[in-house]
Amino acid sequence: MAPKIPCSFPSCIRTFKKNGDLTKHVNRVHHAGSLAPVEPPNNDPTLDFEQVPPAFPFPSPSPPPPPQIPQEEKKFHPYLTGDICDEQGNYLPPNTPPPPRSTESPWSPFQGQAQFHLADLLFRKVEMSQGNIDELLDIWSLYERQCAQTTEHSSNGPFNSHKDLYRLIDNIVQGDASWKCFQSVVDESLPVNASEWQKISYQVWYRDLDIVIANILANPEFRNDFDVAPYVHLDSAGKRSWADFMSGNFAWRHATQIYEEEGAATVKGAMLVPVILGADKTTVSIATGHVEYHPLYLSIGNITNASRRAHRNAVIPIGFLAIPKSDRKYDNDPNFRVFKKKLYHASIVAILQALKPGMKIPVIRKCPDGHFRRVIYDLAAFIADYPEQVYVSGVVQGWCCRCNAMFSDLDGTADRRTRELDGILREEYGGEGRTLWDNFGVDEHVTPFTEHFPRADIHEMLSFDLLHQIIKGCFKDMLMDWTWEYLLLKHGDKRANEIFDDIDHRLAAVPAFPGLRRFPHGRRFKQWTGNDSKALMKIFLPAVAEYLPDEMMKCLSSFMDFCYLVRRSDINEDTLKAIESSLQAFHHYREIFRTSGVREHFSIPRMHSMVHYPLCITDFGSPNGLCSSITESRHITAVKKPWRRSNRYNALSQILLTNQRLDKLSALRSMLVNAGFILPSGPSHTSQSDLFDAENEDVGPVDSGQAQADVKLARTRESGYPRFIAELGEHVGHPTLEELTRQFLHEQLNLSEDSDLPHITSKINVYHSAIAVFFAPSDRAGIRGMQQERIRCTPSWYSIERRDCVLATIDEDKPGFRGLSAARALLLFSFRHEKKAYPCALLHWFNVYGQRRDSKTGLWQVRPAFHDQAQENPCLAVVHLDTLARGVHLIPVYGSQRLPVELKYYQSLDVFKLFYVNKYADYHSNEILF
Repeated sequence: MAPKIPCSFPSCIRTFKKNGDLTKHVNRVHHAGSLAPVEPPNNDPTLDFEQVPPAFPFPSPSPPPPPQIPQEEKKFHPYLTGDICDEQGNYLPPNTPPPPRSTESPWSPFQGQAQFHLADLLFRKVEMSQGNIDELLDIWSLYERQCAQTTEHSSNGPFNSHKDLYRLIDNIVQGDASWKCFQSVVDESLPVNASEWQKISYQVWYRDLDIVIANILANPEFRNDFDVAPYVHLDSAGKRSWADFMSGNFAWRHATQIYEEEGAATVKGAMLVPVILGADKTTVSIATGHVEYHPLYLSIGNITNASRRAHRNAVIPIGFLAIPKSDRKYDNDPNFRVFKKKLYHASIVAILQALKPGMKIPVIRKCPDGHFRRVIYDLAAFIADYPEQVYVSGVVQGWCCRCNAMFSDLDGTADRRTRELDGILREEYGGEGRTLWDNFGVDEHVTPFTEHFPRADIHEMLSFDLLHQIIKGCFKDMLMDWTWEYLLLKHGDKRANEIFDDIDHRLAAVPAFPGLRRFPHGRRFKQWTGNDSKALMKIFLPAVAEYLPDEMMKCLSSFMDFCYLVRRSDINEDTLKAIESSLQAFHHYREIFRTSGVREHFSIPRMHSMVHYPLCITDFGSPNGLCSSITESRHITAVKKPWRRSNRYNALSQILLTNQRLDKLSALRSMLVNAGFILPSGPSHTSQSDLFDAENEDVGPVDSGQAQADVKLARTRESGYPRFIAELGEHVGHPTLEELTRQFLHEQLNLSEDSDLPHITSKINVYHSAIAVFFAPSDRAGIRGMQQERIRCTPSWYSIERRDCVLATIDEDKPGFRGLSAARALLLFSFRHEKKAYPCALLHWFNVYGQRRDSKTGLWQVRPAFHDQAQENPCLAVVHLDTLARGVHLIPVYGSQRLPVELKYYQSLDVFKLFYVNKYADYHSNEILF
């Protein structure tokens, strides 16, 4: 939590959480006091009356200056500063405007806006087939001919055929980076009986990376999401924070190394362009012969994590690596295994050759802001899952690719692997049988591609992988499976299956919440995705709390804390300490799986990778900017959809051409948006996993210093309700509504306690929802974005009643949940009094159960508040909408009894009497409900 800001005036002990609150306090208390009349002292004979400063209305002495409020600060690298220059590389003054845009038609090669929009719609959005395009154009032409019979106007439509459309797309200049091919050479001296895989020449398709990066740099869509120099980000308390790649130590360290190695005369003032690579095999069709591809992707570290995650053409396919295959008898052939790895690394070396000159001598490139800069390339990070990391690092399966810990004791003490250490080991032990393999986990037959490029160390480049290491790896494939195995060992098959069914019922009974996927059948589905695992994590702990021992629950809870902390988009020093603390707790409590007989050891590379996260965060910034989920998602648009559009014959060539055309259309669209000719197309945040997820929405980027929580009623009132307060209370089943609302208005008007309650005579407007907008940098809104969440309070939502729960602010001076209160919204309404509108909510308060969070789950517990023990008189209140912070997700404390099968999720808030406050519902909840 951010430290409080003290008042700097002498003898004032007030502290404030926000700069705005401090400013109001200074102006109201201290500055206002300086204007008060000054009375002459009565007992000082040495002071004449004329010497006393005159009282009001004469001016008082000047007030003291306002206190200096600490501000955030970015300290940029002193040498590689990204200075602007002209097209010849001559540096320009900092305030020089960018060169003017070209005077050519912006729609070129299209004839105008309509033709471009139609081409973009048919090819990129609808992905219409060639035959359907021709049919559409024929219908268009037929319609035009019919119109020509009644008018003198005649036209053949915007395109003659799909070939005409494709020809124009191919003529787009922006984003052009054509595909090329090279082949491996078959050794002519091979014996006649050589293996078949040795006789095959393998093709590798690739693009010129210098052109690809130039296209990314020239994309004006990134002008507001682009860093030109490494920097150290300090918050208002002077503490370091990490978010985007350029805020990490890697970029700063390598910028300094480049300056020292290449010299000031060569690189001073240049812009560092960290090259981020990613590779992963993907299968497009299992039913038709297990068709798979091995794409290689590229991005750059200058682009912010939000843009990289948003798939705004910030991650580009640059190559399709060969996948050698042979007969089954060669599956375990060590020679075939070595050949595949050597071909893999040789291919990447060949693809990266275009960047090698620019790694030492800067090249001039146009940047998103329209300015030219001298840029120097540097291999920075490699995104990969563990099998790919083994392949790319030359490390033996089962060993860690970042440190040299023994595979049998990965959590033992170990040093970092380095390029230099690998060279020493190969020189010392190379050729001595299996010494390198068995003792150091090094495959001596594999030389990583990074050996061919300056400053590149594959062990340093390997990034974290939230998807496969943490979410699918540790949570789904390990902790969940170990939990089920524990229940089987303790209870036997019959009882364990009953427990499994009850856990599924509990998962299905979780109340609805915006953006939260429901599990109507529990965990009983075959095909798990990363989104499934992330959704299950949010509601897993309450479902198993009564069936697992305390230590196992604490293990799961500490892991969840670690997971949510490392998935934040902005991580500061305090967060880093919390990550290390939760990791320590996880390592301590996971021993329950060993003592209970579930596990013999924890030397598992994916779980071991957790220990490297603190260092990787300081090097690369927030982990969600370099996660394999980015490349996994890119598979869909770069491989799977283009494959489905192909005719399956020689599909790769069609995939390459489709990608090239998509890149061109996207680049031209970005240019047109930047020039103001068309409006930007906002991304849809509707989740495909559940219809009910479409309740969260990004409302655009915002300055985090100005981001305040705000709750507003829906735009349209609901009809069918009485328009006056007394009748409305009877209609909704809360006859005390009128009195509560009058008490609310009494407080709003600051009337004296002995005065009568004011009457409400205006008509009442009732609403079925409200919109909460709050600063949520780690959620789907992205870095420094505002999150929008809908709070439902309706008698019929998909034919069921839904009354959401909310968080109300009760004490701004208390941290976390201690300053908040959970409540259930029973009615959303507004009225007017003396020409002022009052948006309100009728709430049923919840009381905190216990003095602290539940020890097993780490979650707060609450229960509905009542005035009587019979729980017939609920504690209700009418509050101003400004009191509400946002919605909150409550999950029942299910207890030790089995749930009735007929219980529905929309009944849970009414049936149960004790609830967990779910801090895992989303990242923002996790940040405030501590």
